[in-house]
Amino acid sequence: MAPPPPPTPAARILRDYGWDLLLGSIAAFYAVMVPYTKVEESFNVQAIHDILYHNHHIDKYDHLEFPGVVPRTFIGALVISLLSSPAILMMRIFHVPKVYSLLAVRLMLGCVTLTTLRLFRVEIKRKYGRHVEAFFVILTAIQFHVLFYSTRPLPNILALAFVCAFCHAVNLAYSFWFKGNFLCTLQALIVAAVVFRCDMVLLLGTIGIALLLSRSFSLLEAVKCCISTVLVCIVLVDSIMWQRILWPEFEVFWFNSVLNRSSEWGTHSIHWYFTSALPRSMLVAYPLCLVGALLDRRIVPYVLPVALFVVLYSKLPHKELRFIIASIPMFNVSASLAAGRIYNNRKKSGWNFLYVLMLGAFLVSLGYSAVTFMASYSNYPGGHALKALHEADSSVKEKTVHIDAFTAMSGVSRFCENENPWRYSKEEDISIEEYQRRNFTYLLNEHRYISGYKCLFAVEGFSRAKIQPGIPPISLVKVPKVFAHGNTRDPDILSLDWPGCP
Repeated sequence: MAPPPPPTPAARILRDYGWDLLLGSIAAFYAVMVPYTKVEESFNVQAIHDILYHNHHIDKYDHLEFPGVVPRTFIGALVISLLSSPAILMMRIFHVPKVYSLLAVRLMLGCVTLTTLRLFRVEIKRKYGRHVEAFFVILTAIQFHVLFYSTRPLPNILALAFVCAFCHAVNLAYSFWFKGNFLCTLQALIVAAVVFRCDMVLLLGTIGIALLLSRSFSLLEAVKCCISTVLVCIVLVDSIMWQRILWPEFEVFWFNSVLNRSSEWGTHSIHWYFTSALPRSMLVAYPLCLVGALLDRRIVPYVLPVALFVVLYSKLPHKELRFIIASIPMFNVSASLAAGRIYNNRKKSGWNFLYVLMLGAFLVSLGYSAVTFMASYSNYPGGHALKALHEADSSVKEKTVHIDAFTAMSGVSRFCENENPWRYSKEEDISIEEYQRRNFTYLLNEHRYISGYKCLFAVEGFSRAKIQPGIPPISLVKVPKVFAHGNTRDPDILSLDWPGCP
């Protein structure tokens, strides 16, 4: 019998990188459709912008004017800026609007995140087989949050994915862990905790203790590894950028954990991660994860430390899904083991019913993710309002736009700003009465009526989901969120055709 013909180049690419192309396409779709960023991402977004556009002129950087509650590290923003700089340079040469630079930066971050996820996926295939690998990718694809956040410059995503000349982070730590490279696992988690997110120390602690108990390395080796990695990571970059000697994540740790000031931004019950955040983000993978741990004991030593990380994190009153997003890839592995077992036994009595039930749950999860995406698409009214304002007024006359805090937190960043003749102000604590005495050309804020200004248009944002009879069974309720106002003393504004406010 003649040997089969060798695969074509296209077939080899699909065989080796098909799963990566699937996840990358979904992540890129999310980034293109929802290019704007919110307040949680503001520091890294502004830092990347300033590094790319102001370079060494640190006095022009946004963080010196708006430092935020606690300082953050510039290291992640610096490396993403360096990786993105060739594309941004070409865009500046051809005068491409800056908002496309934001998209380029986010796509670069997505490439970094998915590269580390690929390394983890390859180790899953080596350790558990191709069926488990396939279900890991499918579960990740039908979940909304991991891929949606994968291109967003949150400190948690940088901690989840980051890799640079001297460091690896959580996805890489998971791949090292599966590979049996335990000291590299420890180093990766140390970097994630010391540089990007201090709360990763909980994950470092639970996994580190598990590795010590399994005698994967000695206590002396662990101490040496910790000290050397910390000394390398606490570098001069942040002290130079902040113009004072500091370790950003220590100040974050002190603020959030010791002073417990993070609770000022809202609190949830102690069980919220397990009864709300993880079910909404993992969907069908959540019950499958529990089943996987029961069916295949090989995953328990990996899942248990990660679950303890979530348990310990639950002690903090202020909770957000992004704080524990690093746990989801490992939970998905356990879920993939359960899905693979059901798939392999699908022709057996009893298992065939579970297989059909699982496929139905996959479809329900996909539908839920579609609804979540549509809600997120409508969750950035500030960015859409500024874009509409730029498109409506193309005159060369100088104009000043004041952007209030709500608008800035719902999609506006320096990447959204145009060059001359546009100027922007984010001055805070201006009363409604004071606007009339100021000479702003336009206002973007959450107030419908302001004396001395005409409401030009309003941008709606997501309010809530509503169950309704018929198809689709769920509809999204939108309400006006951001209002654009024009100065009534400027006749050029009044001469333009504006849709008005409802």
